[in-house]
Formats: sequence, structure tokens, C-alpha cells
Amino acid sequence: MRALKPELYTIPASGETPALCGGTCACGYVFFPMQRYGCEKCGKTGDALTPTLLEGEGTLVASSRVLMHARKDRQAPFVVLSVKLKGGPVVRTLLAEDTDKFLPVGLQLKACLVEVDGPGDGEKRLDLRFTPAA
Repeated sequence: MRALKPELYTIPASGETPALCGGTCACGYVFFPMQRYGCEKCGKTGDALTPTLLEGEGTLVASSRVLMHARKDRQAPFVVLSVKLKGGPVVRTLLAEDTDKFLPVGLQLKACLVEVDGPGDGEKRLDLRFTPAA
């Protein structure tokens, strides 16, 4: 099965955690997603920015449950997360499964891939989400 956004994450072998496709600047700043516009910290561009695979594990910084969404293709409810990746930046993502349970700050999370509908074609694709680690 194909990835919905293959430029953002890897599709690992069975049972492994997906990695996120981020980048590192020559100054040491780590970012997600990979881009070449310029480092947010020092402003370097081009070859100073190199692709880096970031661990798909991290710590919950914040969460919010969305009960209504303006886009018709985004069915609520769902949970939006801010996750501080191990050795990387804070990323905004979705929880793999909706829940109305309280998610404590500091909760350990790991990346996973879930089946979602493709853009307009109905074909199933894999997309990145996070779920509580064991």
C-alpha cells in the first residue's frame, strides 16, 4: 500500500516504527519536515540543510479533541497532538484513534501508520499518526 505523504515519513518493515523525514542544519538545528528554504535558527540554505530520519517516538506536549471541523473530508471527532520527538522538534500530528480520555502531558508516544482514504480517488493509503507507546 502506498503512503499518502511519502515525503514526510518512511514505510518500515512490519513491526517497526515509521521514521519522519526531517532535516538538520550545519548549525545543528533539527527540523521537520525537510525543506531547503532556510534554517529557522541561523538562516543557512542549500547544502547546509541535509535530510535526516527522525525517530518516530516522543513525548506528548499538548493535545486537543476536535468535535467539529469545517472541511467536509475531515470527519470529527479526532485528537490533535503536539509531540516532542526524541532528538528532534515538536511536531503537530493526529492520534491514531479518537478518544475522549485524558491524555497526560509527558505521555510517551510512537508513530504508526493507519489506512486512510486517498485524495479524491477512494484508494486506501497509509498515513502517519501517533499512539501511546506500550
